[in-house]
Amino acid sequence: MTRVLVVEDDPRLVRTLVITLRAHGFGVDAAPDGATALRLAAARQPDVVVLDLGLPDMDGVDVIRVLRGLTRVPVMVLSARSATEEKLAAFDAGADDYVTKPFSMDELLARLRAAVRRTESAPGVPEPVVVRAGGLTVDLVAKKAARDGRDVRLTPTEWHLLEILVRNPGRLISQKQLLNEIWGASQSSKTNYLRVYMAQLRRKLEADPARPRHLITEPGMGYRFENPGA
Repeated sequence: MTRVLVVEDDPRLVRTLVITLRAHGFGVDAAPDGATALRLAAARQPDVVVLDLGLPDMDGVDVIRVLRGLTRVPVMVLSARSATEEKLAAFDAGADDYVTKPFSMDELLARLRAAVRRTESAPGVPEPVVVRAGGLTVDLVAKKAARDGRDVRLTPTEWHLLEILVRNPGRLISQKQLLNEIWGASQSSKTNYLRVYMAQLRRKLEADPARPRHLITEPGMGYRFENPGA
């Protein structure tokens, strides 16, 4: 059974989440504050964490940072904070997804199921050597990419960017994370670099670069790799 740790200080919302998640086959633990959440995460080892940012004892972004030292399980933020800056702070701290209140329970359940699917093969199972997404093939060992069976020549920087996204399927990688990883912290504000290289990758790898199916932009936030057929 997939276990979800719900970190939320609103008792009514906690009750709704617990009842709904259990009705859909999830096991649920609940924590009203950050300190309790961290204790439960260490002791119970959840499969997914659903986390509010406005906690009574500590900011949820700080909870994410500590969680990342304990576990790599998906962290889904569930918060009324809707500003781009707040979302970026959560993603930079290590969040995997972000749902803004008020929210649709059906959407939350769908995102939880997607998070579980993405991590089912992670513990103890080798990472896929070759990723196939429609007509796109990415060989992570040979460091090669192909579209519709034809090899595509990528520059080292293009490959580095693609590899980061492909190794984190479905997860939004913030602009800051990508810039730090590829160009270093001193270039973390050069978002134009990313726009240029993402445009080049789409021209080479997407069947329709104007309507990408795999290399997705989240405006003002970052990018993600999607495999609709997975």
